[in-house]
Amino acid sequence: MSTATAHVTAEQFWKLCGDRRSRELVAGEVVELAPGSVEHGKITLKAAFPLQAFLRNHSVGELFGNDTGFILSRNPDTVRGPDLAFVRRERLANLPREGFFPGPPDVAIEVVSPNDLAQEVERKVYEYLAAGAAMVWVLFPETRHVMVYRPGGEARVLGDQETLDGGDVLPGFACTVGELFGN
Repeated sequence: MSTATAHVTAEQFWKLCGDRRSRELVAGEVVELAPGSVEHGKITLKAAFPLQAFLRNHSVGELFGNDTGFILSRNPDTVRGPDLAFVRRERLANLPREGFFPGPPDVAIEVVSPNDLAQEVERKVYEYLAAGAAMVWVLFPETRHVMVYRPGGEARVLGDQETLDGGDVLPGFACTVGELFGN
């Protein structure tokens, strides 16, 4: 005998998040998240600096922190909060002030922590791309490299001294991978 689980919608999930605990909604199931480590928080902010500096001089969109939920799928709903996210300017018009962003970010950026499971990181990458994200950057602080994922299965590994660019999503943006880690 099986029992059906009632799925939570993105709107119901928004109301549940009033206590500001870290959670994500995955296929209708509320998943509790542990707060990030000191290193995770430090790297996330350092990675934001080159992006924010670029966006100050190029009004191509906005950078969002991990408190922003993005609706990646419906029925059952999935709402993820990448560590950093970029959304193109043309997608920012007429957004509601409350609730989650209706769709994926154009670039989702995840910082891997030592306790992150590879399959969970991979699942997030797949969900962002399946929802329509144009690019996903996964930062690995311990080995100081970045995996860059694009739709269609394209993936590149960039080391500390290599240049990460924004391609057609963030045209003109470029920095060394080391800059994302604070060099």
